[in-house]
Amino acid sequence: MATPLQVPDRRRFLQQAGWAALATQLPRWAWAGQPLRHDPFGLGVASGEPLPDGVVLWTRLLPPDPADAGAPWAGPLTVRWEVADDPQFRRIVHHGNATALPDLAHSVHVEVRGLQPGRWYHYRFMLGHAVSSVGRTRTAPASDVLAPRLRLVQASCQRWEHGYYAAWRHARADEPDLILFLGDYIYEYATPKDTSGLARTHNLHLPRNLADYRARYALHKSDPDLQAAHACAPWVVTWDDHEVLNDYVGTHGRGDAAEWLPLRAAAWQAFYEHMPLRASTLVSSSFQGLQIYRHLAWGRLARLHVLDARQYRDLQACRKPGTGSAGAVRPESCAELADPQRSFLGWQQEQWLQAGLAQDAHDQSTRWSVLAQQTLFAPRHYPSGVQSTDSWDGYPAARQRLLQALAQQPPRNTVLLGGDIHQNYVCNVTAQPEGGGSARTLASEFCGTSISSRAGTTQDKVDAIRRNNPHVLLARCDERGYGLCDISPKLWTTQLRAITNPLDPASDAYTLARFVVEDGRPGPQPA
Repeated sequence: MATPLQVPDRRRFLQQAGWAALATQLPRWAWAGQPLRHDPFGLGVASGEPLPDGVVLWTRLLPPDPADAGAPWAGPLTVRWEVADDPQFRRIVHHGNATALPDLAHSVHVEVRGLQPGRWYHYRFMLGHAVSSVGRTRTAPASDVLAPRLRLVQASCQRWEHGYYAAWRHARADEPDLILFLGDYIYEYATPKDTSGLARTHNLHLPRNLADYRARYALHKSDPDLQAAHACAPWVVTWDDHEVLNDYVGTHGRGDAAEWLPLRAAAWQAFYEHMPLRASTLVSSSFQGLQIYRHLAWGRLARLHVLDARQYRDLQACRKPGTGSAGAVRPESCAELADPQRSFLGWQQEQWLQAGLAQDAHDQSTRWSVLAQQTLFAPRHYPSGVQSTDSWDGYPAARQRLLQALAQQPPRNTVLLGGDIHQNYVCNVTAQPEGGGSARTLASEFCGTSISSRAGTTQDKVDAIRRNNPHVLLARCDERGYGLCDISPKLWTTQLRAITNPLDPASDAYTLARFVVEDGRPGPQPA
């Protein structure tokens, strides 16, 4: 039976986590021991957070029995790591040792520095005689370099039961420079009682503690196509709600706060343990807060503003604390929707984002300002008159503040990337001039569909939404897949890549649509 969440001495824990992230050099006797009788690297390897001189390398050591993946199985373990110019590791450029702590489920977050900018590298881990698979990663270009190209994959929402991860196999074949994951890496649900139409099932129950969340990540990361995608390029990740609980925001979940907040802390800890994130993500003495929003630059070509739309958000409009979200409401029956004090990002993050965009506007040498966030930003005016409460539509004043910031100090080019809704949307991001007149296009938006999660609507309903929203250029709900973005100084090209059959692990893929954004001309155009 699973045990309740245990909270260790967090100060000691954070010190250990920071130390474990360093590229430490330990003597050979520190890692020598009895030969392992199993593969401890069963969840694969990953890299992320690319800088011009370094990346984060990740793995997690598994116990001999995969059924025990939710709980630590040994004391601290010392893992060797190597970074090389070639996949055969004939030219090793950096190596060292890192400590895998039981407090962090024996995950490893190595922060390698001293690499060359704009370069591909290969890496691997070793524990005793066991050797991991080889991962491929790269550093960002130097800060003053206008890189000629960035190939970016955007993805989100990969519910295990709803489909296989064939989309990841095709994303890997597209040879991206960077993979941007926008939330819902896991789903907390148990397998439905009615399993008809599902691709696969699992026997995990709704998470009740840290061990349960760890087991959920181990399940998702057991997929070979997902492992291969992690190993092909560095990732930049943020979260949404299903990493914790459907529709949670801030301190608001379901049930009593005394039970809910420790559960949220367990979920956030498991997220950190399984993602290639820096130790600086751990900003407090407990897992009641993680620093997820951040800036990442790709030289002068692009600057990513990675957002956190869950941790600081105000409660959804007209939702009673301790209950689920209403989903959608009628504005005339919900005065809270118009409250100007409600924030989607939290006031501190709003100010941080506006300052970052103002910096991009001041320094026009940054070609593309990219808002990497969770959901659809542009409004959806439903023919029925209802209004969504769990997206930007539920926080119209917060959206208007961001539009005003973009209008007053516009970056050279602004593109918003989103996920969450399991549908493809391509939109003009517009603002109405204060003196009236036609809407002004400020930015471009590509909200991508899911890797596998079902849409939960019909194309007829989506077509009706599109007819009611002239700023929506494309809206599709039937496809699963990802976005493939080719970015150059003069042109941004997005291909909406779709899977023929998400119930087939060997499914083909095709390009549903292609749009371009020209430098200095906001708004997507069909290509």
